[in-house]
Amino acid sequence: MKKRILVIDDDQGILEAVGEILDFAGFDVAKLPNCEQMFETIAVFKPDLVLIDYLLSDINGGEFCHLIKSNETTAAIPVIMMSAYPKVFLSLGNYNCDLFIAKPFDLDDLILKVNTCLAGALQRAV
Repeated sequence: MKKRILVIDDDQGILEAVGEILDFAGFDVAKLPNCEQMFETIAVFKPDLVLIDYLLSDINGGEFCHLIKSNETTAAIPVIMMSAYPKVFLSLGNYNCDLFIAKPFDLDDLILKVNTCLAGALQRAV
């Protein structure tokens, strides 16, 4: 069964590119341009991992990471934060994310970090 990844990014180009990369790597991908439908999508799609941009137009993606991690039903879902501004992200805290990816990123590094997070979630579940 394919692992499911929810990607949230307000940059349509990045959203599409990351979605295609993950799809090509064998993942089942859902994409959102903002966090308005995040918890509804999580409830229906049941992602194994959430990949979220730190700077979103509607809210700080870190706040949504915190909401995921502090909700009893979603806390175990690994979250990878992405940002083109790693110094800002690192100075404000990691919001309990599992990994961080700086933009622009290497495609192989993205897949490696996704697989690392998924493997860690699997180990925690055992």
